[in-house]
Amino acid sequence: MASDAEPGRRRRCCAQDTPDVPKVPDSRGDSDGPRRGSLCDRHCAAINNVQGDLGELGCHLHRPRVPPAMSTPSCYQQHSEEVCESCVVKTTLTAENAVEANKLSNNYKFGFKKWKSHVTARPWEDRSEIVKELYSDLNVIRGSGGSTLTCGNVLYLLLFGWWLSLLYVLVAAMMFITVIGTPYGRLCWDLAGYFLWPFGKVIQKVEVPKSHQACKAGAGESSALLGGPTSHCWRPQCWVGTGYWHRASTVVWLCLGYPVLALAHGLVCVTAWLLIVLIPVAKLSARATSRVLLLPPERVLIRRLKMTEVPLEGEVILCCYRAVNPYYYKYAVDGINVFAVNLLPLVLVTLVLGYADSPNHLTGSAVKFTLALLSIMPLSYYIGMAIASISAQSNFAVGAVVNATFGSITELTFYITALIKGSREGNRCYAEVVKSALTGTLVGCVLFVPGLCMVIGGIRHQEQRFNSRSAGVSSALLFLSVGGVFAPTLFSKVYGKLVCGECHNVTQNPLGHYLCHNCHFDLMDNNGTLYYSHVQPLVYTVSILLPAAYLIGLFFTLKTHTHIYDIHVSDCHMPGHHHSAVVHWSRWRALVILLLSTLCMSACADLATEHISPILTNSTISQYFIGVTVLAMVPELPEIVNGIQFALQNNLSLSIEIGNCIAVQVCMLQIPILVLFTIFYPTNFTLVFSDLHVYASMFSVVLMNYIFMDGKCDYFQGTVLVMVYFILLAVYFFAPSPSGC
Repeated sequence: MASDAEPGRRRRCCAQDTPDVPKVPDSRGDSDGPRRGSLCDRHCAAINNVQGDLGELGCHLHRPRVPPAMSTPSCYQQHSEEVCESCVVKTTLTAENAVEANKLSNNYKFGFKKWKSHVTARPWEDRSEIVKELYSDLNVIRGSGGSTLTCGNVLYLLLFGWWLSLLYVLVAAMMFITVIGTPYGRLCWDLAGYFLWPFGKVIQKVEVPKSHQACKAGAGESSALLGGPTSHCWRPQCWVGTGYWHRASTVVWLCLGYPVLALAHGLVCVTAWLLIVLIPVAKLSARATSRVLLLPPERVLIRRLKMTEVPLEGEVILCCYRAVNPYYYKYAVDGINVFAVNLLPLVLVTLVLGYADSPNHLTGSAVKFTLALLSIMPLSYYIGMAIASISAQSNFAVGAVVNATFGSITELTFYITALIKGSREGNRCYAEVVKSALTGTLVGCVLFVPGLCMVIGGIRHQEQRFNSRSAGVSSALLFLSVGGVFAPTLFSKVYGKLVCGECHNVTQNPLGHYLCHNCHFDLMDNNGTLYYSHVQPLVYTVSILLPAAYLIGLFFTLKTHTHIYDIHVSDCHMPGHHHSAVVHWSRWRALVILLLSTLCMSACADLATEHISPILTNSTISQYFIGVTVLAMVPELPEIVNGIQFALQNNLSLSIEIGNCIAVQVCMLQIPILVLFTIFYPTNFTLVFSDLHVYASMFSVVLMNYIFMDGKCDYFQGTVLVMVYFILLAVYFFAPSPSGC
C-alpha cells in the first residue's frame, strides 16, 4: 500500500514470509503490484543473494553478500517508480549452533522434510522457566509454593494416594509383626502419611553419624540421580563395615517389605508416565524406590514445610508441590517427544500379537488392523527425526538423497504391500483402496493440513502472512502433477467404450429411456487394444515426465532461484555466546534408527493389509471413505502436528509447505514409483481413477491456489478449506463402494 504522500507511485517491495522470529519490517504495506519485472528482478536478486558459503564456523549460515551501499531502502530510492513484489526482504532466523542452522535452512528447501523439534540439545540457559521445571529433579524447595489444594493433587489422591498409603500401612504392620523389622515399620508408617498427600512435604537424608565420617570422607555425597558424582557411601560395600547390610532387619525388609512397595511404585510410575501430565508422580515414585526405600530408617526424615521455612541441613531427596503439569507434552527423552516414547511399546505389542497370533485366537482382525495403523504414527515420527538429523549433519547432496529416498517410505510401504496382497488374491478392491488413499492424501494435504494450521494459528494471530512466491511454485507443480496424473483417466473417458452391467426401460417403450447400473468405460475391448496400445504408453510417458518435472522444480528452487525463499540464518541467539552442537542422534545412530523404523514400518504395513480384508468386506461404510480418511491421513499425523506448531509460532509458510510438498510428492514421486513397480510385479493398479477422485482433486487444487494468491490469510480462510474438506468426506461417505469391492 503506497504512502499517503505519494499515492499510486510505489508498489509493495516485499512479499515476505512471517517467521517465528522478528524480521525486517515492511513500512510500505500491501498493494497489487506486478510480480515480475526484468529490472526489479535483477535488483532484488542482487539484494537477496543468500548463497553464502558454509565455511564460516559458529552459527552463520547463508550470510548474504550485500554491498555496503546496497540496502533495503535503496530499493525504494533507486526504483521508486516501479518496484515489484518479488523484491524480497530476508527473513532472519537464529540458531544455537551450525547443526540447528542447517536444519532450519533445510526446512525452507523444497523437497526436504520440515521438522520442528530440535536435533541438538538446547543450552540450559536458553530454556524457559516452564521447560526447566519439566527437567528438574523433585528436590528443589521453593520459598513460597502456594496452596497445595489443586485439582491435579486431588486427582493424585483419587488415583494413587489412598491405596498407596494403605499399602504402606499394611507393610508397616507386617514389619511390626516381625519385631526385628520395627525400624522399617516406623518408616513405612511415616511414609504412609507422606504418600497419601506428599505435596508441601519434604524427605531429607539426615547427616551421617560421626562414626561413619570415615566412610563419608572417602566418597561424594551427591548421587548419580541428581547429576553429580556417583556416591560410594550409598553403595552396599561402603556399609559393610558399619553392619548396615548385615543387619537382620535389613534382610527382612529387603525380603518382605521392599519388593511389594517397589512393585507398587513401579505400577504407579508406568501409569503416571503414560498419562504424561502426571509425569511428576512418576518421578516421585521412581525416586522413592531408588533412594528413599534403600536408605537406613534412621537417615530418613519427613517434614512438613511452612510457607517461609527452608531447611538448611541435610540433603533433600523429595519435595513435590504439584502432581499435574500440563506442559509435559513438551517433554523429550534424548530428543524424542514423550508421546513417541510412549507409543513405541505399541509397536512391539503390534508385531508380537500380529505374528504370534496368526489364527486370531486372542484378538480379531479389526483390533490388529487398528494396532498396526496406530503403530505407523510413532514410526513416522522416528523416520522424520532420523531424516532431519542426517540432513542437518550432512551436506546438501546427502540430505537431498536421504529425503528423496525415505521421504515417502511410509506411504509407499503400505501401498506396495496392499497391491501385492490384492494381486495374490486376485482382488481388485485393494487397488481401488490404494487409489482412494492416494487421493485422500492429496486432498487432505491440500485442504485439511493448511486449513487446520490457518485456523489454529489464526486463533493466536489475527492475520498471518506467508511467502506467496514459494507457495506459487508449489501450486504450479500441483497443477502440473494433477493434470499429469489424471490425464490417462480423461483419455479413457474420451476414447473408452461405455459398458453397463444392467439396464431397464423405464418407459416400456423400445425407443424410450433406459436406466442403467454399474456403468464404466471398458478399456479392454477388442482384446485390450485401446489400453495396451494407447492408455498404457500414456501412463508410462506421464510417469517419466512427472519425476522429471519434480527434478526441475528442485533445481529451480534450490539452485537458480533460491532468492524466492526469503530465509537467512544468521548470528547466534546471544552475542558472544557460541554453543557447540550436542546432537541427540549422530549420523550413524540416525541411520540405524531410520533403517529399523523402515523395517518395522514394512511389518506394520503388512499386518494392516493382512487384516484389512474383513473390514473391507463386512463394513457398511464405503471403501472410498476408508481409503481417503484412515489410510490416507493417519500416517500424516506427525506432519500435521509439525504444521500446527509452525502455525502457532506465526510461521505459516512452513505449515503450507508441509501440505504442498506431501501432495506434490504423491503425484510426482509415489504414483510414478507405483507404476514402475507394476512393470516388474504385475498388479491390478492402473492409473485410471474414478470420476469422484478426479473432481475432488482438481477442485481442491483450484481452491487452494485461490486462497494462497495474496500471501496472507486468517482463521476464516482456514475454516473454508476445512469445511470444504469435510464436505468432500461426506461425499465419499455416502458414495457407493467402488467396483470390485
